[in-house]
Amino acid sequence: MSKKDAIFEKFGIIATRLGNQIHLRTLRDAFATFMPFMMLAGFVTLINYVILEPTGFMGNIIDPATLTTIQEIGTSISNGTLSITTLLVVAAVSYHMCVSRNYTNHIAAVLVAISTFIVLTPMMTMFTPEGSQEALEVGGVIPVTHTGASGMFVGIFVGLAATELFIKLSNNKKLQIQLSGNIPPAVLKSFNVLIPIMITVTTFAIGSFAVNQLFNMDVNSLITTLITGPLSRVTTGLPGFLLITSIANLFFGFGIHQAVISGSLLDPFLIQNMQENMAAYANREDIPHIINMAFKDTFAVMGGSGNTIALLIAIFIFSRRKDYKDFAKLSVTPALFNISEPIIFGLPIVFNISLIIPFVLAPIFSLTVAYFATAVGLINHVVVQIPWTTPPVISGFLATGGDWRASVLQIAIIAVSVFIYLPFLRIDEKVTSTIGNEEAND
Repeated sequence: MSKKDAIFEKFGIIATRLGNQIHLRTLRDAFATFMPFMMLAGFVTLINYVILEPTGFMGNIIDPATLTTIQEIGTSISNGTLSITTLLVVAAVSYHMCVSRNYTNHIAAVLVAISTFIVLTPMMTMFTPEGSQEALEVGGVIPVTHTGASGMFVGIFVGLAATELFIKLSNNKKLQIQLSGNIPPAVLKSFNVLIPIMITVTTFAIGSFAVNQLFNMDVNSLITTLITGPLSRVTTGLPGFLLITSIANLFFGFGIHQAVISGSLLDPFLIQNMQENMAAYANREDIPHIINMAFKDTFAVMGGSGNTIALLIAIFIFSRRKDYKDFAKLSVTPALFNISEPIIFGLPIVFNISLIIPFVLAPIFSLTVAYFATAVGLINHVVVQIPWTTPPVISGFLATGGDWRASVLQIAIIAVSVFIYLPFLRIDEKVTSTIGNEEAND
């Protein structure tokens, strides 16, 4: 085995181990389960505040009051998706934690996790009555700030920690209540987990009480202050975002899907930013974040990971090899829907250093350009969570709430990315031809 092959093999082993780490795998699978709800929320946001907007173009066709009434449908859907994001995440994380641990009583674990989350959530909010200058504390209310996107990291923590504790306790035979006689299975299951449920929920309740007494704040606020805030600034700031995205694409170059890295490290924060952007857009407030989930999908996954639509265009226009062009023809249809696996594993890009380099560089370029274009106001902020399979150019228009300039920017980025790929494509063709000649001589 050559030295290069040995390095590739070691890198692959590390990547595989990281990808199989149980908590990272659980988060990746949980967010895959949760994503349809985000897409539904994004679709509703687009319909409500672009198409049905009373002050928009439809207001000249349909009575604005009628449009406002119809918007109530979308608002109710938003309440059932955006407003309970964290509850959905808690359930999804708990379920996939059970799957990862081969624990079969999924429903008990999910209910425990949801119960634990409510235990940690302060049931009070501040309300300022109309005409009053003083805010009143209202009890018996769960603030949407905790059940929505802002509480997502707490939801992840609860989903993992509460489920882990519950599973460990449930597997302890000494804590199971043994019943004799002809007992229905559902009743038997509930009694077997009775004590673990009591211990788990009570443990977190005591912990929540201790945090409140020691720090005069609830667990949500403590986690946000110590963990969520700092991590979010690192992972969704431009340098950290580019670093993690680049490492994820580098891993993909060694056959480990980029979602293994970015899905676990970035998605919680990107989704939270996306939710906050959609909520601000719906409330006609200033959009708080440039980098979010749909921003990544719109500008770094054009044609698939690595913006490989640009590589296909480079092959069609500049390649001198018929086999490359034939393979590009087979890959172009999936690429239109941002599915790049055919070209990544077929051309291939994996374990091909000539093409791994631009595969990493092209998204760095596109994300940087899109970031500063948004920052200076050349394009609107990304405010709609679109399906990741939305074709390039269309995706820019939809994700920014109907800004045609984002589509133009995508076209410009793809054009430049073609020339990022081109010199490395030339090198790859030369290397492939040399290897082919050597094999023919042998």
